[in-house]
Amino acid sequence: MKTKLDTLRDAAARGDWRGAIAIAARFPQLGAHRAAVLDAHTAYTNPRFLAQLGRDPEACISAGRSALIAAYRLGGIE
Repeated sequence: MKTKLDTLRDAAARGDWRGAIAIAARFPQLGAHRAAVLDAHTAYTNPRFLAQLGRDPEACISAGRSALIAAYRLGGIE
């Protein structure tokens, strides 16, 4: 049986960061990485909203990707 974390790791290994972030955004406990992951998810789903708030959607996506790498030890995956 494949867990959600396995699915997240597979998506990240394929370079599907949008999918990996969408999976992680539904996790109930993200700890210190919660804001970065949720901001990245918002950047993918509603980038104009973040732009209206004065935030760079691409920077949010990059921060979310970095948060996933740190949180789930996705070491060699960039």
